[in-house]
Amino acid sequence: MFEAIISGIGHTPFRTHTDSLETLLTSAVREALEDAGTPASEIDEVFIGHFGAGMDPQGFISSLVLNADPALHLKPVHRLENACASGSAAVHAAVRAVMSGQSRSVLVAGVEKMSACDHVGQALATASYQAEESHFDSFAALFGEIADRYFNRYGNHETAMARIAAKNHQNGLDNPLAQLRKDLSVDFCATVSEKNPRVAGALKRTDCSPVSDGAAALVISRPENVQSPTNAVRFRAIAQVNDYLPLSKRDLSELRGCREAWNLAFRRAELSGVSDLDFVETHDCFTIAELMQYEAIGLTAPGQGYRALEEGWVMANGRLPVNRSGGLKAKGHPIGATGVSMHAMAALQLQGRANLMQLEDVSMGGVFNMGGSGVANYVSILSL
Repeated sequence: MFEAIISGIGHTPFRTHTDSLETLLTSAVREALEDAGTPASEIDEVFIGHFGAGMDPQGFISSLVLNADPALHLKPVHRLENACASGSAAVHAAVRAVMSGQSRSVLVAGVEKMSACDHVGQALATASYQAEESHFDSFAALFGEIADRYFNRYGNHETAMARIAAKNHQNGLDNPLAQLRKDLSVDFCATVSEKNPRVAGALKRTDCSPVSDGAAALVISRPENVQSPTNAVRFRAIAQVNDYLPLSKRDLSELRGCREAWNLAFRRAELSGVSDLDFVETHDCFTIAELMQYEAIGLTAPGQGYRALEEGWVMANGRLPVNRSGGLKAKGHPIGATGVSMHAMAALQLQGRANLMQLEDVSMGGVFNMGGSGVANYVSILSL
């Protein structure tokens, strides 16, 4: 089996863009190829993460990547979709292509154009189980239900959620690619107001990631195909599990699929657990999700995710910084691009290229990207 190494990174700013989906995609791809020093002619395959769901008129997008460089013409291009984990679905498929020996160098991209759509909430709601859950008019409503179930079992933890929002906004100030570079206090995030209204159940506006446009791209190669092997970022392990789609078949007070994916990744990486990681980029589509992920990764016992915040463990200067990039909450969440972006942010940390976001003495990081309401669960462990 071959090693898979991230050799190039490209990333547009996440925000509301006037640029087209095609322009965003090709811009990130060109940047990744240039960063890797890899000619497009040496790319064997291309993998693209894109949710779509009618949010952009251009639904069939795979060959748009060819417009980034004529040398990509007639290369195989695969478009992958697994809800909000579409980007990581593309990353993991690319890693398997390299590790298996099928390809030497591959290109991965994720992209989404959401801002021009007038029915984003309904489009995202299609990632729920429509036979039973069509009454949820948005994904916020669905995660509001999850928050209610969690609170029913473990008590109200809106203050912990406010701390997550404030933490990720503080981190986002250091990320020039982040969409919401606003310093919000815990008090502001915890208080219902005209600027921070209730959205669904316990969720306030500050508990929700924004509607975003953007793209991210990676070049993933075998070691012998890496132009600059210094600080090469390796995939130590990948793992993915799918839980049931219907909420009615799951215990909503936990993210079982998240827990199982992390445990599988730790075993494959031959690590003892979360204590071996230096940082994590995790899927905070809503603050309740990040809170529950602290428990799923093994940072705290069930129902005690709040302790990771009270003790400062997940802060930028804590023992396990979480979402130093600002996370989905502040960096933005263009669905298909998110998983690729999370891997890009983690790789930049390990390479020492994260600038103001840079953490000290890091050599092992984790990525968790989630599709749907804890349904599609992807974990990557990256190391130098």
